Amino acid sequence: MTPAILRQLWSIVENSQATTLVSLDDATLVEWLIKQLKTRIGMNCKDADLMSEYILSRLSLIRDLAEERLGTKPPRLL
Repeated sequence: MTPAILRQLWSIVENSQATTLVSLDDATLVEWLIKQLKTRIGMNCKDADLMSEYILSRLSLIRDLAEERLGTKPPRLL
């Protein structure tokens, strides 16, 4: 998993419809994000498996970001 792939993932998250990110169940969201990555950059099976694990570990962050964009969650202070 390269920094370029990670940048692409977070670009997809940032540019996707927030409603899509919050409405899909965990497994479907991971599949959807992997499909988006494969469409943009193409990935081998090893990278796809690693990205699936990474996405699973970041699902709450992805959903929090989407909810903030929807205005359903107050912004967090860092």
